[in-house]
Formats: sequence, C-alpha cells, structure tokens
Amino acid sequence: MMVDPVSRYAPLETVQMTLPDGRTVAYKRRRFLPQGRTLPVLTTVTVMNGDRLDLIADRTLGNALLFWQVCDANNAMNPIELTAEPERTLRIPIPQV
Repeated sequence: MMVDPVSRYAPLETVQMTLPDGRTVAYKRRRFLPQGRTLPVLTTVTVMNGDRLDLIADRTLGNALLFWQVCDANNAMNPIELTAEPERTLRIPIPQV
C-alpha cells in the first residue's frame, strides 16, 4: 500500500483482511484525531481574504501537504472551514513528521 511519507496515514499500521470470496484487502488502521490544544504550537496565523490552507501550510511548515497538521491543531474535520472566515486565528503546530 503506497502512502506519501508526509501523509497523516503514513505512521499507521497496514493490516490485511480476507474477504468471504477469498480476496485479500490491505488497509490502514483507524486514525484517531489528537486534541488540538495538546499539540505544541510553532506560531499562529491570521486568515486573510483568499487564503488557502495548503498555502498557509507551505508558508509556515514548508510543505503544502502538511495542511492536515494545521487541521489537527485547530480541531477541524473540514479544512475549508479553517479559511472560510477572514481574521480567524489559526494555530500552526510544530511539524510532526
């Protein structure tokens, strides 16, 4: 199973299940969301009009694919909600890669 090394799923164990028809399916174990307030903060960012989460992640964490760490730090299930309101302050965590 190919997973990008910076993916939120990379550290999860890959397991297999055999289906009733005999096929084997590989999958990643369930990921539990961390409590955002427990993640160490690198900085905070104020959302501006037109900001996108991938651009914020690239600017602050050095990799647009780490947008999910900003989601985790802000207890967000939907990344689009984080930039929907200008002037919102986002917690940017210390990268956990």
